[in-house]
Amino acid sequence: MKRVVITGIGALTPIGNTAEAFKAGLLAGKSGANIITRFDATHFRTKFACELKDFVAADILDRREVRRMDPFTQYAMVVAAEAMGDSGIDVERIDLDRAGVIWGSGIGGFETIENDITEAALSTSETPRYNPFLIPKLIADIAPGQISIKYGFRGLNYATVSACASSTHALINACDYIRLGRADVIIAGGSEAAVTKAGMGGFSSMKALSTRNDTPETASRPFDKERDGFVLGEGGGCLILEELEHAKARGAKIYAEVVGVGMTADAHHITAPHPEGLGARNVMKQALQDAGLNVEDVDYVNVHGTSTPLGDIAETKAIRSVFGDKAYDLNVSSTKSMTGHLLGAAGAIEALACVYAIQEGVIPPTINHHTQDPDIDPKLNLTLNAAQERDVNVALSNTFGFGGHNATVVLSKYKG
Repeated sequence: MKRVVITGIGALTPIGNTAEAFKAGLLAGKSGANIITRFDATHFRTKFACELKDFVAADILDRREVRRMDPFTQYAMVVAAEAMGDSGIDVERIDLDRAGVIWGSGIGGFETIENDITEAALSTSETPRYNPFLIPKLIADIAPGQISIKYGFRGLNYATVSACASSTHALINACDYIRLGRADVIIAGGSEAAVTKAGMGGFSSMKALSTRNDTPETASRPFDKERDGFVLGEGGGCLILEELEHAKARGAKIYAEVVGVGMTADAHHITAPHPEGLGARNVMKQALQDAGLNVEDVDYVNVHGTSTPLGDIAETKAIRSVFGDKAYDLNVSSTKSMTGHLLGAAGAIEALACVYAIQEGVIPPTINHHTQDPDIDPKLNLTLNAAQERDVNVALSNTFGFGGHNATVVLSKYKG
């Protein structure tokens, strides 16, 4: 089976608009939450989110392209461009029939659905007029399609849609195709643009969001006893996955190796996790088995950790079940405490957090923790409130989605 490495990265997040800025924000323990600026949220139950800062798509992309793309596709194009530039891939010197794109988004063109369909529905015309780009803007698979068109990648090309596990499933699928010898290079990742009236209203109505409107910067507080829901985020993350020998032949820099993957289902509830973390436990075990690693080999777990009352407890139970007493030697952290929850893009940016931990020897923190939850094992090292130095050889990233989807990737330091 062929080996898979990461040779390029890109990020657009609420705490940094490039991969380097994202890394700096993570390690500094920066919060991306603020009162919503994109629309008037005065009368919303939750008035804040983790929005992108100082991002104008037209400053980076062609203005005509911007008009024809939903923000989630704009974000995808921006992070793919950064990752491709970082990778040093010369599209004229690779086999484009063996280069592909797999992209995740939990919702797709949410803003397009909200604005364009509403505009047509309110039309006084007997035959409502719809934007001719309505369908190409809102469908989730348009992002990988647009990326492949830009770079001429003629290999496999599709979208993964599994709620908050979407971009981790994209990474897993990309890894497996390269392992099987069906591709040399795959642009993989995810993007989401759900900070809209419908996005905020929908998640708020199901009481999934924090309502800490007085101090939004502290609202995402995974593992804390006073946590009251997640904070919605937006943006995207991209990783260039490449077959090892292909990468070596062109002299590529290698960030890390993808050594194991896992996918399971809770088969329990449409939104709530299994109370004992059954699916989470099984997916971590599966990923470690796929990697050929023991629990003693793992240094860091980047958890799904959304700051919800049930989810954080279930995931920590799963970690304790999988790792036994070794769990107390791990570093565990939730970077959603800083970025908020990027839904379908979460897995990609959290895989990047694992790359940084491996590269820098620093664990990003879980910020905003003040009060111990008696239902969470106090002996777990949750990397609270400040980054911690540690030599990381193996990192594991969990993402779980509505519908009971569980996905895990295992990354390791590349050692030749």
